[in-house]
Amino acid sequence: MRTVTFAMNISLDGYCDHTIFNPSEEVHDYFSTLLNDVDLLFFGRVMYQLMFPYWADVAKNQSGTADENRFAERLTAIDKVVMSRSLNQVEYTTRLVRSNPAEELLKLKQQPGKKISVDSVSLLPELISAGLIDEFHLVVHPVMVGNGRLLLDGGSLQQNLTLKLVDMIVFKSGSIALHYLKQ
Repeated sequence: MRTVTFAMNISLDGYCDHTIFNPSEEVHDYFSTLLNDVDLLFFGRVMYQLMFPYWADVAKNQSGTADENRFAERLTAIDKVVMSRSLNQVEYTTRLVRSNPAEELLKLKQQPGKKISVDSVSLLPELISAGLIDEFHLVVHPVMVGNGRLLLDGGSLQQNLTLKLVDMIVFKSGSIALHYLKQ
């Protein structure tokens, strides 16, 4: 069975708004390296629309820094599934699924392949509750923002999820990458 990972940038106070971060070259390289073991990205609508077409344009035009271009190339090359009831079409090697995210992810997890990376804060509680997330990669940035989208809203989990820290990287920027496995 395939491993399902969840990777996200967060602030010290737990917010996940991508517009508040300015990831360093090391952080982009970290996420690019994680993608080497992934052959499917599983998005919610909001995250998909945040990531695309932005990163596809960076990959096509080579308009970012060298580390951003590498990340963009890797990200756009990977197959994607986006869960959405409101999108009419998707692009960039993406398949649209309208309902039952946990059921869809379970089917994909049972297929052969590399890791699946979940990139959706809105779907996270449902996927955790269904026992589908095997590992977490959280990059904590040295900033407090006080508002935005929290990693998990209060009361969104029915029970605690105990994790085991298996790796930690401290970047020169002050950001810290934490890698946890589900116990």
